Amino acid sequence: MYNEQLYELIENPVNINSADEPEISRLFFLSDFQVKALADHVNNTGRIVSIYEISAIPGFDRHTAEMISPFIDLSVPDKKAPSVIRFHNNMLSNLIIKPGESDTTDLGSSIKSLIKYRFSAGRYSGAFTTEKDAGEKIFDFCSGNIAFTGEGVLRKIIAGDYSARFGQGLNVNTGMRTGLLLTSQGYPASRNEIRPYTSTGENNFFRGIAAQLSFKKTEIAFYFSHNNNDATIKASADSSTFYAESFYESGIHNSSSLIQKKDAVSETSFGTNLLFGFRNFKTGLCYSESRFSKPVMPDIRDPENLFCFNGTINRTLSAHYSTLIKRMLLSGELAINDLKSYAFVHGVTLRPSDRLSINFLYRDYSPNFESFHGSGPGSSSSNSNERGILGNFIFEAAKHLFISAGCDFSKSPWLRYMCSYPAYSRRTEVKLNYNPIENIDLLLTYNIRCKLTDSDDHSGIPGIEESSSHWLKGQVKYRFDDMLTLTTRADYRTTDPSGSTGILFLQDIVLTFRNIPVSLWARYCIFNTDDWESRIYTYENDLLQSFSIPALSGKGTRSYLMAKWEIGKMAELRIRYSNTTLESGNNTDEKDELKFQVRLWF
Repeated sequence: MYNEQLYELIENPVNINSADEPEISRLFFLSDFQVKALADHVNNTGRIVSIYEISAIPGFDRHTAEMISPFIDLSVPDKKAPSVIRFHNNMLSNLIIKPGESDTTDLGSSIKSLIKYRFSAGRYSGAFTTEKDAGEKIFDFCSGNIAFTGEGVLRKIIAGDYSARFGQGLNVNTGMRTGLLLTSQGYPASRNEIRPYTSTGENNFFRGIAAQLSFKKTEIAFYFSHNNNDATIKASADSSTFYAESFYESGIHNSSSLIQKKDAVSETSFGTNLLFGFRNFKTGLCYSESRFSKPVMPDIRDPENLFCFNGTINRTLSAHYSTLIKRMLLSGELAINDLKSYAFVHGVTLRPSDRLSINFLYRDYSPNFESFHGSGPGSSSSNSNERGILGNFIFEAAKHLFISAGCDFSKSPWLRYMCSYPAYSRRTEVKLNYNPIENIDLLLTYNIRCKLTDSDDHSGIPGIEESSSHWLKGQVKYRFDDMLTLTTRADYRTTDPSGSTGILFLQDIVLTFRNIPVSLWARYCIFNTDDWESRIYTYENDLLQSFSIPALSGKGTRSYLMAKWEIGKMAELRIRYSNTTLESGNNTDEKDELKFQVRLWF
C-alpha cells in the first residue's frame, strides 16, 4: 500500500503552493503539524520556490525536504484557467518466476502474475486489478472501481472497491496501518478520506459505494459495502448450523482446503463520519457496523481467543479530534464497541524551537475491543490487548548533525502469541545522522528490544523469561552527481539469553546512464547469523508497487540486479533477478527469483 500511494504521488504530485491542507495531506507520511506548517508558510510568506526553502520551515529539515521532493509540484495553481479533460491510461503487468522451485501439491503453476490498469479523465478515474498467486490455477483475485472528484459540495464518490480512513483509524482504516517508528519526526495523525482501492490484499477493503460531501466547515462521508471474506467454516455439534471459527487473511488459494475457505462468509458493512472544523480545531464522529452471514465463534478452548469477537453484528462508535495550539499539536480518538469495550489513543507533538521536536503517543486498547476494519497506531497487529506510551525527540545538535532517540513501553493485559501471561515489551532506539556535505549521508543506529516470552524450562504450565536483542547499524551513502550512488552498510546483532549473534555487510550500487535510457540497481550482501533469533532484515529496491524486505538468517549471501529500460515516452521495462545462497555444513542451497514488469502509459 505504501509503494502504491507513493507511485500515485509521482504521477500526480502535490501542489503545496495551493496552501490547501487536504491537498497537502495527500503526502500521507507527513504529520498534521507538518501539513499545517506548509499551508501557513504559503499563506504568510507566499509561494515556495525551492525545496531548500522547505527545510527552513518548522517541522522540516534538509533530509525531509529531499524526501518529499519527488512527490511535490512547486508551480502556482491557476484557478482561472479552463479545465481541459485529457484521457490518461496506465497499465502495469508483473510476472514472477522462481526457477527450481515447485510444489507438486499446488493446484496450479508456480508463476505469480499481476495486471493493473488505471485511467483518468479530468475529475473521473477508474482502475482494474487482477492477480494470480503462485500455485493457483487462474487469476484468483479481481478488483475494480470508478471515481469522481469534485470541488463543490460533492468532493468524491466511488463505486466498486475502495478503502477508507477516519480519525486515527481505530474505527475505520482499511488503508495503511500507522506503525510506531521510534525516531519519527511525527506520526501521521488524523486522516479523513475515501480512496479507490488498487492493492492486492483480498480481504480488508470495502466493495460497494462511498461518498464525501462538504458544507463550508463541515464534511460528511458515508459508505456501504457488501463483500466476501475468507474464513474457516465449522459445523455445530449436531451439524444443524455452520459458523466461522477464524478468518483467513493471506489470500493464497493453492490447495483444495484453502479453496474451501475462499469467500466463505459474506459481510455487509456501512458507516458514516461527520467532521467539523473551527480554525485550528477539527473534531469528528464516526459510526461503523459489520454484519456477517454466518456467526463468528472462535475456539475459546484456546485462552488466547477468550476475548475475541463472538456473534454476527459488530458496532463501533468513535470520536476523534486534532488541534494546533501555537507550536503544539494534539490529536486523539476514543472508540467503543457496543458499549462494552474501548480503544483510546492520544498524541502530542511539541516544537519548542526550530531545531527540536518532541513527540508522545499513548494508547490503551482493551483485550475485547474489536474493529474488523480499524487499524490504529500500535506495536501489535490489532487494536486490542495493548496499553503503552511512546516518546521521542529529534534535535539538530549542530549544523547538519541530527540526534534522535525514542522509547516505547507497552503492556498486554491478557496473554498473547508466544506468551501465556500478561506481559510487557520495551523498544529503545538512538540514531545519529550527519550530512557534512550535500552528497554524503552518514547514519548510525542503535536499537534495543526487550519482551517477555514463554520458557520451555518447565514441564506443564510454561514459565516466563525476558528475551532481548541489541542491534547496531552503520551506513554510508555517497552520491556522485546524478549518475552513481554508493551505499555501504554493516550490521551487528546480539540476543539474550540465547547468546545468538548475527552480522551483515552489504554494498549497493545505483547507476543511471546519461546517453541511454537505462538505470541499474545492484546489491551484494554477506550475512552470518547463529540462528533465526538473530536474523537481520534488509530493505531492497524492487519493481514498481512492489517491495522486498527479506529476513536473512544462517550463513550465506544475498544479491540482486535490477534494470530499468525506458522505451520512448510511453513504456518502461523492468527486470529483476535475485539470488540467495545458504551454506549448511558441506551443502549449499540456492534460491533464485526472476521478475518482469512492463508499464505502458498513453
